[in-house]
Amino acid sequence: MFYGLSKFLKNILPKQLFYRGLLIVATPIIILQITISLVFFDSLWIKTNKGMTKALVNEISTFVEFYNNENYNKEETINLFSLYQNLIIEFVEDEDFKFEFNERWFSPIDRTLRRELKLRFSNNYFWFDTTNYKELIDLRIKYQTGYFKFLVPRDRVTSSSARIFALWITLPAILVVAIAMIFLKNQTRPIIKLAEASERFGRGEEVEEFRPSGALEIRKAGYEFDRMKKRIVRHLNQRSEMLSGISHDLRTPLTRIKLQLALIDDKNISKKLTENIDEMEKMLNEYLQFSSTSFSDKTEKFNITELIEFTIKKYENKNIFYEISENTFFNGRKNLIQRCFNNLIDNSLKYAKKVKVQQELNKNNLNYTIEDDGPGIPETEYENVFKPFYKIDRSRSETKSSVGLGLSISSDIIRSHGGKISLGKSEMGGLKVKITLPI
Repeated sequence: MFYGLSKFLKNILPKQLFYRGLLIVATPIIILQITISLVFFDSLWIKTNKGMTKALVNEISTFVEFYNNENYNKEETINLFSLYQNLIIEFVEDEDFKFEFNERWFSPIDRTLRRELKLRFSNNYFWFDTTNYKELIDLRIKYQTGYFKFLVPRDRVTSSSARIFALWITLPAILVVAIAMIFLKNQTRPIIKLAEASERFGRGEEVEEFRPSGALEIRKAGYEFDRMKKRIVRHLNQRSEMLSGISHDLRTPLTRIKLQLALIDDKNISKKLTENIDEMEKMLNEYLQFSSTSFSDKTEKFNITELIEFTIKKYENKNIFYEISENTFFNGRKNLIQRCFNNLIDNSLKYAKKVKVQQELNKNNLNYTIEDDGPGIPETEYENVFKPFYKIDRSRSETKSSVGLGLSISSDIIRSHGGKISLGKSEMGGLKVKITLPI
């Protein structure tokens, strides 16, 4: 039960730090305001209004008693009560006394006034309306052949302190919440900037000098991120320089060996050695390409739909079918994306006759599927084929010209753009490669 309740609360609570902090600050203030308002409304405002209404009804009842007394002049009684009790009194001849009540049960003033009048008069002997006039209450009491019409100032039954109290209790709460929102925004902004910088760096984009800000703990995280970024960039630069040196050092002796092989009279031996040297050069080139994949290009915004169409058309192969939805712009490294699709299509064409490329665009992601009608790959090998230099069957003749880096490079490119790549069974009978890129 507690697990279910905890899961339910996690689902309804906000996910962002700013709104969680605001909830922590605002909830106690709102609960306190509601509690104080209820206590004030119940113990002070209602009781005060009840006392004021009871006093008014007693004055009206006293007036009726005086008016009914033959010892007092009727006109003088009306004038005295109008003058000293702040009432506008008029006697109207009307024996029917039929008026429709506006049942406003939600109004505390109406409820209190109806209750006090019932204690003094019968339901058929009074009527009132609090909405006909803005500042007055229209109250009528049946008397003999007509009725008394009283116009009572509204402030005789309501307390102005309620409005002042509501104003003073609401404005400070709004002010405190607004100040809390400003401070929370300033505290969460450095975290958002740090997350954005980490995301850009994780995608291989160039991140400008990061300046930590905010609270001490956030600054420390920012400084550590900056130090980590510099260490990684330094390591990658050292690796690139080392690989460039290896490339230069190895290609020079390989070139000399090729020249020496051209002078060998035995063509059979020369051909075998040349094939081995070509394989070594290819392995070297693909290895260098794999190692420098993530940092060889700069990030730019380009039309990825046009790029894929151009890549497919270059093959000039009628067995490659493609379904592209709408033009989509993508922020990434254009040459690397093209290399990725080249590798995947090359792989499909190597083992299959027909290849199908589809593009689908949803709210947050750009999805690509590349399917073929080849022999496919066993499910147990789906994860292994993404490893560098891995071959499913080293004895197959088709794999002798490959060093096992095509899928590794493609996976590295997609993941460096924050995407996902996975393998599955194609409806065409072969392999299906699914690519998801965030947009």
